[in-house]
Amino acid sequence: MSMILSASVVRVRDGLPLSASTDYEQSTGMQECRKYFKMLSKKLSQLPDRCTLKTGQYNINFISSLGVSYMMLCTENYPSVLAFCFLDELQKEFITTYNMMKTNTAIRPYCFIEFDNFIQRTKQRYNNTRSLSTKMNLADMQTEIKLRPPYQISVSELGSANGFSHVPVGEYKGTGKISAAPHQRLEPVTLPGIVSFVLSLLCGALNLIRGFHAIESLLQNEGEDFSYVIAFFLGTAACLYQCYLFVYCTGWRNAKSFLTFGLICLCNMYLYELRNLWQLFFHVTVGAFSTLQIRLRQPQGKSPDYNV
Repeated sequence: MSMILSASVVRVRDGLPLSASTDYEQSTGMQECRKYFKMLSKKLSQLPDRCTLKTGQYNINFISSLGVSYMMLCTENYPSVLAFCFLDELQKEFITTYNMMKTNTAIRPYCFIEFDNFIQRTKQRYNNTRSLSTKMNLADMQTEIKLRPPYQISVSELGSANGFSHVPVGEYKGTGKISAAPHQRLEPVTLPGIVSFVLSLLCGALNLIRGFHAIESLLQNEGEDFSYVIAFFLGTAACLYQCYLFVYCTGWRNAKSFLTFGLICLCNMYLYELRNLWQLFFHVTVGAFSTLQIRLRQPQGKSPDYNV
């Protein structure tokens, strides 16, 4: 009998399970497929946004969008078009129910376990095709899959269950080559991220203005210390570089953000005599806040316009 057996919702950047269906079947095949679920979860950021893994009598299908992946396990003879319609319903409901801030900042596994209620209801509908709504346009899904078929992952590509090597997905039909890490898209901008970006620009502008004033003072008074000018301009460069790291994905992005924050702290320590405590606190706090937002805005690794 063809049917959907289980489903789960996973965060792409670190594989954190956000929700999952409650499954009672404990067969050997199901246990093996759960291992594949965990293995795939660790590599979601390196895979296309629509994939299928065939494991003998079972298939694992998943789609990813906006930093979240929706995975399902079904029997091998379950229609592919229904499988991806099922995943599409999960995606739309999850995006409607939970905002991105909650999913990005979640730290506890299965913190949205109540979503299992919707998964179970939807799974029951799709396991009884007669109860499916006639409003579903399966023709559109069939056309979409035909034009952009899911990438077929082989079991051999996964390697061992203890930690497998990079999946050489090569070219993905319909989308060309997968972007390398430095060219990946970042997760959508949040309101705190916008605030940190604006504040970093403000701090950079303040440092730049004070730097020019320090140059004027240096020209008028020969006894002025030129190192203050360097400190102001280094502070400007650090703030602007934080803005760059927030907008673009680069290699060693998190490490660079921490080093940049360290430079901001050093510059403000050196400028201690020229700034009061409130000014120092403002610059350091903005630097820390920007570093946090850079850390939270991770590479998405998926096309954000997935729409099936």
